[in-house]
Amino acid sequence: MKTALAAIACLVLAAPAFAQTAAPAPTPAPSPQAPAYGAPIGMEAAQALIARAVAAAEARHFRMAVAIVEPSGELVAFVRMDDTQYGSIFVAQKKATTAARYRMPTSTMEERTLAGRTVTLANEDSLPIAGGIPIVVDGKIVGAIGVSGAAASEDNEIAKAALGQ
Repeated sequence: MKTALAAIACLVLAAPAFAQTAAPAPTPAPSPQAPAYGAPIGMEAAQALIARAVAAAEARHFRMAVAIVEPSGELVAFVRMDDTQYGSIFVAQKKATTAARYRMPTSTMEERTLAGRTVTLANEDSLPIAGGIPIVVDGKIVGAIGVSGAAASEDNEIAKAALGQ
């Protein structure tokens, strides 16, 4: 009798341990909308993009700040055109960092925010304002460009021009 009670007690106590054992979660497949990261953009390529952005801005008579970052969001190259507002320094870099780290154009984040996804505004690590675009080479994100100095839609146009879009 004592043996039977002991066996039942062992089963009762062991049952929760068996119930808590779960199969490992499947590894999620990468999103087709979010390219993988590649090797960081180099200085020469970054400076060429800045030159294209500056040329596009000058053609429109804009004064702008342009930042190129690597996938981590760290700065690779930067320019502030003469007489560009100083606030655009931070904004250009933050747009580029946001586009690189979140693997999407900041214009997409802006659209989502305006459509009601206001939770993005609570994230200090992002700036959901158009003008930041990932730089994609061979299907991989190698960095991002951020532009500031005009209206957000115009910043976005200059970033696209620099990327040949």
